[in-house]
Amino acid sequence: MKPLSNIGFALFGAAMVAISYGLARFAFGLFVPSISAELSLTPNVVGIIGALPFISFVLATLVAPFVADRLGARNAAVLSGVFGAGGLALISQASDALSLGIGVFICGICTGLMMPALTAAMQALVSRAKHGRVSSIMNAGTSVGVIVAVPTVVFLFDAWRFTYVMFAVLAGVGVVAAWFFIPSVSRIVPANAAPPDPISRLQWSRLIRLSLFAFAMGFVSAPYWLFAPDLAVTLGALPAGQTGWLWLAVGLAGLGGAVVSDLADRNNPPITQALMLMMLSSSLVLLAASPGQLTLAIFSALVFGLAYMSLTGLYLMTGIRLLPGRLSMGPVVPFMAVALGQAVGSPVIGALVNGFGYADAFAIFAVIGILVAILSPAYPGHIDYWADWKEEAPEAEAEAVAEEAETPAVEDTGLQAAYDQQLVDEDGNPIEPVVEEDDTV
Repeated sequence: MKPLSNIGFALFGAAMVAISYGLARFAFGLFVPSISAELSLTPNVVGIIGALPFISFVLATLVAPFVADRLGARNAAVLSGVFGAGGLALISQASDALSLGIGVFICGICTGLMMPALTAAMQALVSRAKHGRVSSIMNAGTSVGVIVAVPTVVFLFDAWRFTYVMFAVLAGVGVVAAWFFIPSVSRIVPANAAPPDPISRLQWSRLIRLSLFAFAMGFVSAPYWLFAPDLAVTLGALPAGQTGWLWLAVGLAGLGGAVVSDLADRNNPPITQALMLMMLSSSLVLLAASPGQLTLAIFSALVFGLAYMSLTGLYLMTGIRLLPGRLSMGPVVPFMAVALGQAVGSPVIGALVNGFGYADAFAIFAVIGILVAILSPAYPGHIDYWADWKEEAPEAEAEAVAEEAETPAVEDTGLQAAYDQQLVDEDGNPIEPVVEEDDTV
């Protein structure tokens, strides 16, 4: 079979991410009202179950690079799809909290394995000059998956079991597609690539700060992903079928997250981090204050989707820039921190809803988000690697290296530029990719 082009792989990767992230991970919140009513689940139990896919995501992410290297990209993607299809099928047949929890836990494993498998395939199929743009298109698959789930809620809100069977079938189709379109390769690193430098104390400091902010954002976002539709139904008396429009708004606004995160990288990341976190917090308050008004609820979802996807994109670029040469670590650490925050936040919001009600619980999380936003000046912003290196290098050597680095890069911001910093040869010069086809992304 003819290998996929750059744009072909980007669209294929987005479809796989839509299944593994959008349907297997984030669509669950849409069906909480129906599932809770049929299985008689309390908010406490829903909160604990909602934390399980994030826990399994973190566990799977820890071993995913090893799995991709040992099994190859094709087999790792197929394994991810099998977990997704199995987890979704188990959810469709859940009879109690235990079987439901096992299903969503398995879905989290699917999510954790998919992106490393796609990254391994990308390194084999896509010109390195296009890695950043292809990654941004694939990341947009999360929003696409959330959008795809909307019609099932609008028209099949009382048939969640049948809906999850359809999701499982889509995951099965993804397994077959992965087998045919993804090559059986491990990660490819050019032979002349220099090994990455040891992580410095300054890099560790910035990485810890990034991880703390990512954890806090995941914690604050947990109520919306898990309980927003249930809040609208329980507190606002909205028909369950109309809650799908909230996820449509989240998905559509999330598509703009890549643009905002790129603008943040070009301007002032700490200020953008503060602004987006304030927006995310305000979306919680807005939904809790007017859950019965569909228009305001949809506006709240638009704000949440834009803020959440912008922040994840910003954390992704910051992580890549913080650890040049460490593609298996830089993008992964902030995403794991977000997932851990959601894993901790899910049972906490469940307990607060059970004890204080939806309005007070959402307000408490909004206040936490605002407090974290105030601390955003501590967020690691633009990173001057030469300045950092000169703090530790002898003055003469630093001046010599600085002279060689005076020529500015054509593009020094954005996700593509973040990826372009990753691989250098033994002389410290960027490795130029060999472009075999003129295929723009």
